[in-house]
Amino acid sequence: MKHIAKNTLFVLFISLSSGFLGHAYAQSDNAKIDKNQAAQKAQQQVQGRVLKVDQSKNKYRVKVLQKSGRVVNVDVDKRSGRVVKSGKKDD
Repeated sequence: MKHIAKNTLFVLFISLSSGFLGHAYAQSDNAKIDKNQAAQKAQQQVQGRVLKVDQSKNKYRVKVLQKSGRVVNVDVDKRSGRVVKSGKKDD
């Protein structure tokens, strides 16, 4: 009987541990920053009004309208929050 109880506890422990580890691993693949934070970082880089925030696997693309009327695209890395590219386009 003690052997069955030990095995049951062991299986329960392994199941719970793998669930926690799996959750932690899944979170490591997720973005460290969200769309709002990406928009804030883009506004720190380029003054203006955020028009749109798109996302891909690794980055956010934030479109910012400047007072001059120019639209600026700012790419923000999802994991680090670092602005990795800034480009202007005329609209």
